[in-house]
Amino acid sequence: MPSDLLEISDLIVDYDVATLQPRPVSRSAVVARLEANGQRSAARFVRRLPASNDTLDAEACNLALLRSHIELQRLSEEFLQADRIRCVLLPLLQALRDAGVKPPLRIVDVGCGLGYVVRSLAAHGRLGRDVELIGCDMNVTLIESARRLAEEESLSCELKVANAFQLEQPGHVFISTGVLHHFRGNDLNAFFAGQRQGHAFVHYDIQHSVLSPWGSWMFHQARMREPLARHDGVVSARRVHPTQTLLSAARTATGFTCASLDGARNLLGAALRPMTATLGARAELWEPLMRHLGPLRARLGPDR
Repeated sequence: MPSDLLEISDLIVDYDVATLQPRPVSRSAVVARLEANGQRSAARFVRRLPASNDTLDAEACNLALLRSHIELQRLSEEFLQADRIRCVLLPLLQALRDAGVKPPLRIVDVGCGLGYVVRSLAAHGRLGRDVELIGCDMNVTLIESARRLAEEESLSCELKVANAFQLEQPGHVFISTGVLHHFRGNDLNAFFAGQRQGHAFVHYDIQHSVLSPWGSWMFHQARMREPLARHDGVVSARRVHPTQTLLSAARTATGFTCASLDGARNLLGAALRPMTATLGARAELWEPLMRHLGPLRARLGPDR
């Protein structure tokens, strides 16, 4: 079995990043790619998806993704993911204010899915009246569902079908959860390069550890019912990047000062902290950010 496994969700939908229009996906091509990679159970799952003339049914694929993201939201809730990000955003926003960055301060969630983090921050974040929260994803089904959820609670946030790096008003701070491992090589560099327009970023992903795949498997077997969520959740834990890979890509692509946050220093840390963050900010913001981080500074990695 190859170490660089493929996630089904990355293969069954495709978008033109310039126009955001969905592109047809060949079922047989996806099946062949998974089989060539040794992922026969994943190939069987895709083979069962509805298709017309070998083109995967977009609605069926989007509904499978929606069901999976509903289960992923439960994961974010149980890991207190919105609270994790809020604890970093508060000092980061204060550093932006100290630097005289003009409001509104725009926080953009890249690949927000159902917008759980953005909606949670809008409801409970207390980030300040000068802050705008924007969630971006290219999947219309996910964003439409996210908007309905936000409207039901009358939340002050925007959820857009958009490329997060091509907004009319660029973001000041880019955030994400469980997105980094989807990008490899040049695509990872391009992901970070798109954030040069901003001032800072906070990207959370699964800890890179020998324990992570096992912990992910146990959690998904116990808590998930959607086959796509079960498969991709475990594969995600095997695809996560080492800290140095992320920091090197982030520093090279942005020129920002970067550090890891909540990185595991031993197996106990990996078990207690399933998520870790890649934190970056423009050089002039780093000193005030460190000042406002307070006790959180102790959770920065030694490689900063």
